[in-house]
Amino acid sequence: MRPRLVLALGAVLLAVPSALTVLWVCAASTRAEQARSGTAERPVAIASASDASYCTGALKPILRRVLTSCGLLKSGQLRGCQPLEAKTVASMSGGDFNALFRPLANRAAIIQFERDRADLDDDAQKLLSRVFADQRGASYFFVVARASPEGSVEHNRKLSRQRATAVLDHLRQSFKDPDLEQEVGLLWLGEEFAQLDREFCTWARSHSDLPCGTAELNRSAFIAWIDCRL
Repeated sequence: MRPRLVLALGAVLLAVPSALTVLWVCAASTRAEQARSGTAERPVAIASASDASYCTGALKPILRRVLTSCGLLKSGQLRGCQPLEAKTVASMSGGDFNALFRPLANRAAIIQFERDRADLDDDAQKLLSRVFADQRGASYFFVVARASPEGSVEHNRKLSRQRATAVLDHLRQSFKDPDLEQEVGLLWLGEEFAQLDREFCTWARSHSDLPCGTAELNRSAFIAWIDCRL
């Protein structure tokens, strides 16, 4: 290699560390000046799904199966679980299924319906709108509709589905949420699975001024935002 070329390469190699040192010093000086003047860039907050304390190891697998198998709405096509499907998805008794959601008491409500009816009255609409508006960063809105044991099994299956659909229709009409179809999960359980007992009378519910028993509770749709990371 020619001497001149060797000298040139040597000069370049010596210059690189020196240049980097100067750049690092200048950058440090700039940051220090920004810190003194209060103009330093602050990290941007990034929103993420929360993971509330009730998101237990027992709840998450059930929730994931429900939302994947029969809950979430996609492409505007209504999907949901009927009683027999819900039993398979939950893989537990009705009482155990309801027990999973007891810790949700402060995030949930019970929308009550008149006997053999599936329309939302003013009280039910107001409670539904209030609960849905209180999203607080949650990802999934759960709707579990039921029917009390009057009438035939087949009739009550149909009735509970109509109640779940009434909740969804109200949300569509009242909230112009572009993510609604990917947020709402539906189950309609008829009278056959996961009936509510009187302890749920203490939860937020429409018609809270009227007497509450198991029949009144199960003419209903359980609604709640779920804050779990799945």
